[in-house]
Amino acid sequence: MMQAIILAAGMGRRLRYATNELPKCMLAIAGETLIERSLGIISRYPLSRIIIVVGYKSDELKKHLGNSANGVPIIYVENPVYSTTNNIYSLFLTRDYLRQDDTLLLESDLIFEKSIIDRIMADKRKNIAVVDKYKFYMDGSVIKISPHQSDDFDVAEFIPKALFDIREIHNYYKTVNIYKFSREFSDKQYVPFLESYCSALGHNMFYEQVLKVILALEQKNIKALVLNGEKWYEIDSIPDMRNAELLFSQSKPEKYELYNKRYGGYWVSPNLKDFCYLVNPYFNGDRIIEEFKANFKELLTSYPSGQSMQCIMAGEFLAVNDQYVAVGNGASEIIAVLADLLPGKCGVMTPTFLEYPARLGEENIVPLTPDNDIHYGTEPLKKAIGKIDYLLLINPDNPSGNFIPREELLELVEFYQKEKKWIILDESFVDFAIEGGPHTLLEDDIIKKFDNLIIIKSISKSYGVPGLRLGITASGNLALIEKIRKSLAIWNINSFAEFYLHIGAKYRSLYHESCENLARAREAFLTSLSVIPGLKVWPSQANYLLCQLTNGAIAYELAENLLYDHDLYIKAFDGRKGLDGEFIRLAVRTTSENMVLVKTLGENLATLRQWQ
Repeated sequence: MMQAIILAAGMGRRLRYATNELPKCMLAIAGETLIERSLGIISRYPLSRIIIVVGYKSDELKKHLGNSANGVPIIYVENPVYSTTNNIYSLFLTRDYLRQDDTLLLESDLIFEKSIIDRIMADKRKNIAVVDKYKFYMDGSVIKISPHQSDDFDVAEFIPKALFDIREIHNYYKTVNIYKFSREFSDKQYVPFLESYCSALGHNMFYEQVLKVILALEQKNIKALVLNGEKWYEIDSIPDMRNAELLFSQSKPEKYELYNKRYGGYWVSPNLKDFCYLVNPYFNGDRIIEEFKANFKELLTSYPSGQSMQCIMAGEFLAVNDQYVAVGNGASEIIAVLADLLPGKCGVMTPTFLEYPARLGEENIVPLTPDNDIHYGTEPLKKAIGKIDYLLLINPDNPSGNFIPREELLELVEFYQKEKKWIILDESFVDFAIEGGPHTLLEDDIIKKFDNLIIIKSISKSYGVPGLRLGITASGNLALIEKIRKSLAIWNINSFAEFYLHIGAKYRSLYHESCENLARAREAFLTSLSVIPGLKVWPSQANYLLCQLTNGAIAYELAENLLYDHDLYIKAFDGRKGLDGEFIRLAVRTTSENMVLVKTLGENLATLRQWQ
C-alpha cells in the first residue's frame, strides 16, 4: 500500500483576512475547505495512512479533521517552528515515514481535480512529479523535461524561483506540488540528501531544492506526469482564491454568474472559448505583435504623450483631421464624459448595450421601439425627435446586429441637424458591414458638414485589442471636442495604446482583409446555426449573432450548461428591454471554433427540448 503526506505547517498567515486567521488549508473554495477536498480525494484510494504536518493553529485543524478520513488513519506531525522554517523542514520531520512506504506527497494550499490523482496513482512509474505547461500567472519552482521515449518524460532540471529565466518560458513546466516517491527512492536517495541539505543550509528552503541536487548529479529517475487540461490552482493570495473559485465553481448558475461579474481576465481558464465578449480574432498577427515586442522596454518605461499628440496619431489612424478627434481609455471613457456634457433625455433603441444606460442614467433614457420586431430603419428614430434631446444610435446595433445603410443614416443625421439635436453614432462594429461599403461616417467632409454628429469607435472590438483599452470619438463641433479633451486625464491612455495608434495606419489593408474574413465566417456561422431546431438566428452586419430560443428552452440554463460542461461562454439575456422571449448572443470566432459551438449548442438544445 501507499501512504500520503500533506504539508500544511505554517500555511495561513498570508490569507488571514480571507481565512479568519485559520490555517490557509482551511480556506473554503466552492463550498469546501482545501484540506477537506484533498482528503476527500486521496482517502478514496488504498492508503495505509495519511500524515499531515501541522503548525499554525494546529489544535483547530486537528479538531476539525479528526483522526481519520474515510477510514484511513490520520497521523499528525507537529512543526513547532513553522513561523521560521519552510516546507523543507516540514518534510524533514516526516523523513522516517518517507523511508517506510511509497508516498504520495502534496501541499495543502492546492485545489485540484480528482482526475490528477487518478492519473498519478494509475501510473506505473515509481517516482513522478506532476507538472503543467507554464503560464504567465503561475509562480514558484519550474522544471524542464526531456523525452525518454514516447509519452515518457524525464524531469531534466529543477529551476527555483530565484533562477527563473523569462527567456526560457516556452521550455518551462510548472510543478503542481504533487509527487509520488517510491520507498526505495526516499530511503536511498531523497532522505539522505534531505538530511544533508538541512544540516548544511538550514531549514528555511524548499524541498524541491533537494530534487534539484539529485538531478544535478545525473540521477535521472524522476519522471514527469504532464497534465492535459486538468484543472488545479495554488492559493497564495486573495486573487488566487478568486481565480480558483472561478475554476472550481460547483453549481452551473454560480459559475456562470462568476464569469459574468468578472468582465474578463479569463486567461486563468485556458480551455475557455469566449463567445460572449466581442473582438476581431482575424487581426493582430505576428507582424504587429513582433513590433510590440521589439519596442516593449521603451513603451513600458516611458510616459505616453498628452491628448494633443494622441489626437494627431488617432487622426492618422482613422484618416481624419485630428482637430475633430479625442482619444479615450476605451469607448466606455468617452461614453462617461458625454453623459456629463449632454444633459437631457436620450433616445435609445431597445435592446441596447447596457453601458449606455448605466452611464447616461436610466432616468435620462427614452426607450425607442423598433418598427419591425428587433430590426428597424430610420422611421422610429425620426418619430422620436419631439420627445428627446438627443439620439444614441449604435450601427450595427448591439445586441441585435441591426444595420442602417450609409445613405439612410446621412439623411437621418441631416434631419436631426435641422432640429438642432445631437446624434451620438457608435460605429464600433461598422467595419464588419462590408457589403456595399464603406459604411463609416468617419470622413472629414461628413464630420465638418454635420456639427450635430458625434461618432464613437471602440478600437478594442473591431481591431481585437481589448487589453489596450482604446476608444476614439470625433465631431465637427470643435467646442464639444475641446470640452471632451479637457474632461480627460492628461495621460488617460498608456504608451502601448498610443503605440498602436502610431503603427496602425500601415496595417490598414490587413485590417480590412481581417474584416472580410470575419464577415465570411459570420455568414457560414449563421447558415450552420439556422438549421438547428429550436433556434431562430437574426441576420447581422456585426461580429456577433443574436439568436432566439423558440422551443421553450431557457437562455440562462443553456448558457450555464455550455459553460459548466463544455467551457463555452455565451451571452444570455434575461429581461433585457426590447427582447420578448429567450435570447442568446454569440460572438463570431474562427470558423473551426464556431463549428464546435454549433455542434455543442445543437446537442444541448435537443436535450433541453426533451425536458420540456
